[in-house]
Amino acid sequence: MSGMCFGLVIVLLSGILHVGKAEIYIVTVEGEPVISYKGGIDGFEATASESDEKIDTTSELVTSYARHLEKKHDMLLALLFDRGTYKKIYSYHHLINGFAAHISHEQAEILKQAPGVKSVERDWKVRRLTTHTPQFLGLPTGVWPTGGGFDRAGEDIVIGFVDSGIYPHHPSFSSHNTEPYGPLPKYRGKCEVDPNTKKDYCNGKIIGAQHFAEAAKAAGAFNPTVDYDSPIDGDGHGSHTAAIAAGNNGIPVRMHGFEFGRASGMAPRARIAVYKALYRLFGGFVADVVAAIEQAVRDGVDILNLSVGPNSPPATTKTTFLNPFDATLLSAVKAGVFVAQAAGNGGPFPKTLLSYSPWIVSVAAAVDDRRYKNHLTLGNGKILPGIGLSPSTHPNRTFTMVAANDVLLDSSVTKYSPADCQRPEVLNKNLVEGNILLCGFSFNFVVGTASIKKVAETAKALGAAGFVLAVENASPGAKFDPVPVSIPGILITDVSQSMELVDYYNITTSRDWTGRVKSFKSTGSIGNGLRPILHKSAPQVAIFSARGPNIKDYSFQDADLLKPDILAPGSLIWAAWAPNGTDEANFCGEGFALISGTSMAAPHIAGISALIKQHHPHWSPAAIKSALMTTSSTIDRAERPLQAQQYSGSETMMLVPATPFDYGSGHVNPRAALDPGLIFDAGYQDYLGFLCTVPGIDPHEIKNFTHTPCNYTLGHPSNFNSPSIAVAHLVGTRTITRTVINVAEEETYVITARMAPEIAIETIPPAMTLRHGASRKFTVTLTVRAVTGAYSFGEVLLKGSRGHKVRIPVVAAGYDR
Repeated sequence: MSGMCFGLVIVLLSGILHVGKAEIYIVTVEGEPVISYKGGIDGFEATASESDEKIDTTSELVTSYARHLEKKHDMLLALLFDRGTYKKIYSYHHLINGFAAHISHEQAEILKQAPGVKSVERDWKVRRLTTHTPQFLGLPTGVWPTGGGFDRAGEDIVIGFVDSGIYPHHPSFSSHNTEPYGPLPKYRGKCEVDPNTKKDYCNGKIIGAQHFAEAAKAAGAFNPTVDYDSPIDGDGHGSHTAAIAAGNNGIPVRMHGFEFGRASGMAPRARIAVYKALYRLFGGFVADVVAAIEQAVRDGVDILNLSVGPNSPPATTKTTFLNPFDATLLSAVKAGVFVAQAAGNGGPFPKTLLSYSPWIVSVAAAVDDRRYKNHLTLGNGKILPGIGLSPSTHPNRTFTMVAANDVLLDSSVTKYSPADCQRPEVLNKNLVEGNILLCGFSFNFVVGTASIKKVAETAKALGAAGFVLAVENASPGAKFDPVPVSIPGILITDVSQSMELVDYYNITTSRDWTGRVKSFKSTGSIGNGLRPILHKSAPQVAIFSARGPNIKDYSFQDADLLKPDILAPGSLIWAAWAPNGTDEANFCGEGFALISGTSMAAPHIAGISALIKQHHPHWSPAAIKSALMTTSSTIDRAERPLQAQQYSGSETMMLVPATPFDYGSGHVNPRAALDPGLIFDAGYQDYLGFLCTVPGIDPHEIKNFTHTPCNYTLGHPSNFNSPSIAVAHLVGTRTITRTVINVAEEETYVITARMAPEIAIETIPPAMTLRHGASRKFTVTLTVRAVTGAYSFGEVLLKGSRGHKVRIPVVAAGYDR
């Protein structure tokens, strides 16, 4: 498989640049923009603010430095090109230092080689088809400027990735066009050396690269030919997650001759430390994963991203929180490391979470505002909707449609499932050439033995004008994601629409008495699917995202701890891919991939937490987690309550009102998380107190994993100082305590609460005033009004006089005993 995939990436990464007419290019140059200029140039004093106050853009300091930068932009262009051969569109000097210019391809190439030029990127019309989530989350305008712009976002923060490795040569991880990365004494990790080139895998951006496979080798599962006995990514997954969290900003996503905009990580300047412990064919062994986590903590990472979890609740230990994996993570948090873990992809069913513990952030996956639509127009005028990241067929023309089963070279080839269109050699090129090839979406696509990428390659090899892939039977587990292809193509996902296509084809196709086609008369045209549509009905909880309630043991008893913790984008995320990555068959050999999973959601939180850590370097992991959770949103862009994707009875998808078991506290809001007002803090002793209070846990088991005796109890697990409240079995009345710390200026907070009518909720005190750094307790009392044995949902809201809003979700199920 690796031989098939390797080598194709060179064309994709270098891109296809069109020579000739002028286009708009964005050029960044060396030198600090206004927001981060700290002085050093004669005649120009520093413009960067020492505090969090906004810079006064009208001050003489700022305007004179901005004019200085603009003159440098003009001088560069005038030195390189004759007057009248170019047009400068904008000068950028506040957030980035650079300009936009209307120039030819040849001039762009000259600019790339010019001293002082950091990057030259073509501005494409289809720019939105990219890692669009930084824009969706408001990072470029709301968060990055607070840290000095994208080229400083995450500076000196190290994110460790326990994953399938990294492809270090990808432009998302390059250090060529960035400000040089200096040494970082706090990080003590090492870089393994490539046995072939004798070069290490690090470049400043990638600050550490190690791999762990001893358990896999001992088990006889490791194959060095495909698994790579090095930090190199043999799967694609590790490169993808690292790029989402900390990939460089503004990397062109090029595929099949199209450019789908630019990709960026959440914290583009953060360092990447690689701890490879997952492998292509077998996944990973917990022993290797634990060794990787331990090494990462010893090395001094700030953030740990885990798009990995147990296959099922551990049965060897009674408690989900006390397996070696979670206990290792508890030690990591004790060492001050923030841990983001994927919640799991077993949704939309309840109790499918694979991330259980209070000391880590369990991340659910959201669908963002970008939707991919395309359509097939039939000769009878009907328009069938579908998905397809492809160009259109020739405008103002229709093309004859031919079904794969009707253009076989030999009837004996039916053993190859020819309707899947995976093998061009079994189809008659003379009948396909210039026409639209109709193919069928079988179960082979679900299990991965067939791919849309291969359909496109088959259609292209046969000279087809395009292809249609029709879903005639809904297969459980089928996921219909758009796949970028180089020729016109569409996937008709709705079975009833597919049957309309089949009926039209059969009616218009004449056959002889044996069933052989005499003439193909059906016609159609495929629309342009390259441009996304932005929807206000976002975010939504993705259908695959694992759901709560959280469980405390392998008999699936509910825990008094809400999970997941938070929702972040995880559906159809563009990011870097390894050229030999085979995790997704549709992107084998590509430089980028568009994939979904809570694996993609977790690095969004890892990257955003790096931005918070940069902003508040002394905050604990619990403080960062609290800031993320209490500022999250439970409404979508249309100001409606969040919805969750769910299956209806017929395996088709529908939307239902979402609950905290779907989204935790809500969808992440990075800008608000930087300034949460109040935090719910917790430390190692608090986590021990939680463990020692959970009913049924053997204290010897706790001591075995934590090396600490149980001499501290919280009374009830729900008293753990979490930014959420969960009571799995509420009988009568229970009063729960929480403590908040003011991390802003002195502020008065009014406390209110609301709950579903089955359970009464009351908070004391009704209001409190806190100075900066002060802590205060408040209580939440829950009383069963109606015994249902089912969960009710609500929230506690602390509204500050300075505008802060601190919200925590409440879930409780009422019983009579």
